Amino acid sequence: MCGIVGFIGKQEASPLLVEGLKRLEYRGYDSAGIATLSNGTIERRRAEGKICNLQQVLSTTPASGNVGIGHTRWATHGIPNKTNAHPHATEKVAVVHNGIIENFQEIRAELVKNGYHPLSETDSEVVPLLITYYLDQGANPRDAVSKTLKRLEGAFALGIIFAGEEDLLIGARRGSPLAVGFGDGEMYLGSDAMALAHLTKQIAYLEEGDWVILGREHVIFLDENDQEVQRDIKESAMSSALIGKGDHRHYMLKEIYEQPQVIGDTLSTFFNPTAQTISMPNFPFDLKNIPRITIVACGTSFYAGLVAKYWIEQYARIGVDIDVASEFRYREAPMQDGGLALFISQSGETADTLAALRYAKSQGQSILSIVNVPESSMERESDAVLLTHAGPEIGVASTKAFTTQLTVLACFAISLAKAKGAIDTACEARLCRAMAEVPSRTAEVLNHDEALRKIAQNVAEARDVLYLGRGSSFPIAMEGALKLKEISYIHAEGYAAGEMKHGPIALIDENVPIIVIAPMDSNFEKTASNTQESVARGGKVIFMASKEGVEKMADHCIATVTMPNVDPFVAPILYSIPVQLLAYYVAIHKGTDVDQPRNLAKSVTVE
Repeated sequence: MCGIVGFIGKQEASPLLVEGLKRLEYRGYDSAGIATLSNGTIERRRAEGKICNLQQVLSTTPASGNVGIGHTRWATHGIPNKTNAHPHATEKVAVVHNGIIENFQEIRAELVKNGYHPLSETDSEVVPLLITYYLDQGANPRDAVSKTLKRLEGAFALGIIFAGEEDLLIGARRGSPLAVGFGDGEMYLGSDAMALAHLTKQIAYLEEGDWVILGREHVIFLDENDQEVQRDIKESAMSSALIGKGDHRHYMLKEIYEQPQVIGDTLSTFFNPTAQTISMPNFPFDLKNIPRITIVACGTSFYAGLVAKYWIEQYARIGVDIDVASEFRYREAPMQDGGLALFISQSGETADTLAALRYAKSQGQSILSIVNVPESSMERESDAVLLTHAGPEIGVASTKAFTTQLTVLACFAISLAKAKGAIDTACEARLCRAMAEVPSRTAEVLNHDEALRKIAQNVAEARDVLYLGRGSSFPIAMEGALKLKEISYIHAEGYAAGEMKHGPIALIDENVPIIVIAPMDSNFEKTASNTQESVARGGKVIFMASKEGVEKMADHCIATVTMPNVDPFVAPILYSIPVQLLAYYVAIHKGTDVDQPRNLAKSVTVE
């Protein structure tokens, strides 16, 4: 969840490290820090909170030197404060760490017994202390790191510098991603290619268990057995420009408004407008022979997968199992021979999802991943990948990544249904025409901005909010509730509308807004009936439906949002937009940090 960056070269390290950290702030912003070597001595600067606080510290007390490491933190062990901020250091070594050291208590107890006393509450601090212990026993830096790595249990990426070693920077990974960048007389470390895009496009990725020794003019890759290995250098497609907000107040709003474009970009990679057909890339497995599909994801991506379950089962007539990644692996689920496991992640680095992917692979499943980052770990470990084309998403609350995931999943469902012979040519053409309309219809939905801004003032006063939907609108209800929780800190829950009578209806009174997602589909009348049950108990209903649906229910609601009349197949994509905007304007009304909400990070790289 944290982000790390490292530099060794000719230039002053400090400004380059800070620039890299800005690119990694989506991974965490509880605290930040850097360490450099100045005349062979470790100089360390840290600050609680966002990177701008670290910049203020550096403006008054600069850290000079041509080699250094940096870190932006999402707290795991230890509260967010300066003491727990990285880098952690002794007089001999400084370390930045992303991940969790699972056996840190055992190591800490051993270190204390030997006179090495931690100053922080973190698991990370045992790493520099243990390296220092081995240095004090006479080991050189390379051997000290080797011995330390063999003691550590858990998932981690590390960046390490040593006092007196002006031409040495070491990195290591196990579970958490780490990239090496190549320059002219300079070398770089970063949690991902985005962190290094302002420095180089020449990137090599450490494989599982690898560690790397960097100097200004050389690089040595070693595997977990300390054997030298070769790793391919690739050309990164990441832009060197920091993504701006344009004329928008927040990244989240900018990304919401980018959705017509990025949905169109994503759709165009699969859709043939002349033939009105969807085409998938050549997979190393045959879609028509797949007996069952397992979908695994986390958070917003899980809700995209849940929509896909409805689509695939209805149109392709294949059974779909779906689970959150953090539960799936530990169930040790039996998996059908010849099955397809489908994983969804914006970053392609989500720790739980990666672990689940590896479990599914061990069970003989074909692996298909949907990711937004083409150079990610999931992309490299999958049999096949379908890319979303959302572009960099900076806001922590996912918006355009979600709708582009839905776009890819809809195209996949159509292609799968066609391969299985479960739909005829006429049905395929109807679904494809519906998909072709989505970008323009998305732009229409964005015209409700002002109306949703007014509705948000009412919702912002609530303590609890309910979202209701049926069928493929049920996952959108859950996603709407998640968005509201993430950025406004209001308690919200998404329910299947038909389940209201089985308990949740007891929550309803005149203080509980109820957002109903009700496209004009086969479930509309039942959803409308559930809505009237809520109104009868004093619920304040905000009804999202097409013109026909709004006209039927307007008299029962405190507010309505009129949506385009579209094929029910694509309704989940379009109805995602107003719930995103509503959450955004509620958060604005409450004055919360929209782009970087408390306790959250964009990419969850620890379990």
